Amino acid sequence: MKPSVIAYKTLPADLHAKLEQHFTVTAFDSITDQNRPAFIKALGEAEGMVGSGITVDKNLLDNGPKLKAVSTISAGYDNFDVDTLTQRKIVLMHTPGALTETVADTIMALVLSTARRIVNVAERVKSGEWTGSVDENWFGSDVHHKTMGIVGMGRIGMALAQRAHFGFGMDIIYNTRSRNPDAEQRFNAVHHELDSLLAKSDFVCLILPLTDQTHHLMNAQRFALMKPSAFFINAGRGPVVDEKALIDALQQKKIAGAGLDVFEQEPINIGSPLLAMPNVVAIPHIGSATFEARYAMAESAVDNLIAALSGNIKENCVNPQVIK
Repeated sequence: MKPSVIAYKTLPADLHAKLEQHFTVTAFDSITDQNRPAFIKALGEAEGMVGSGITVDKNLLDNGPKLKAVSTISAGYDNFDVDTLTQRKIVLMHTPGALTETVADTIMALVLSTARRIVNVAERVKSGEWTGSVDENWFGSDVHHKTMGIVGMGRIGMALAQRAHFGFGMDIIYNTRSRNPDAEQRFNAVHHELDSLLAKSDFVCLILPLTDQTHHLMNAQRFALMKPSAFFINAGRGPVVDEKALIDALQQKKIAGAGLDVFEQEPINIGSPLLAMPNVVAIPHIGSATFEARYAMAESAVDNLIAALSGNIKENCVNPQVIK
């Protein structure tokens, strides 16, 4: 008899069929108040789950006594209780490699659109303000040959550094807990302590997961270290930034602008001062939102679940101590 698994987000038809080759699959489009009782019932027999968009905590896991593996269609896993999963010998799988290049594209787009004021000036053109030669009121800032500071030199940081260094001639400095020799060799990247990076960068690009250590890492004191001409880019997790401090830094002209794909509250409140600032580019957490990337993430998550339940894990495990 095939093991039972739950797909708690709609999968492409071919990937759903791939799951069914290995498992008995109970599928949900998403988990709502209406179908939650059916989901909880199915969870009682499930050995695995694959999907995204729900909090997997102790209360939920109490309903899954047979669970052996959970596979999230995401790189981040801050909505999973990793400690409880580990204690219960449940492996957590994620999809970091599937979105690397796409998110790096998004960050570079934020760098360019923020520095060159692309959104703001495009809106002004549409409103009829362009009536002759443009003056300084329309000017932006150069990106090429500036200094990019990357906070978090993992897969995405490396892909971003490649674009910035080779595509735009940018100097790369970076901050991580341990040095990245590959980045230093390939991009002439220089490791800095965070405060030093903030003081030297023309573009600060934050690509960090949310942990107890990174929560509000960017606060008022750290924004004060940045150049008044510098731009702040966040495509990691919203709560890594103290949003009130960011708003103050922008309003007080302590920094030149911000490009944001993530926010402390998502969706962002329509009344947020960030949305009224012409020097802020705000996009709706779409770092990986391309057809190609989302398919690749779903495919990776399906393959991860198959590998986990067949005892063949080689990569993408958040808590590998479970399988040692």
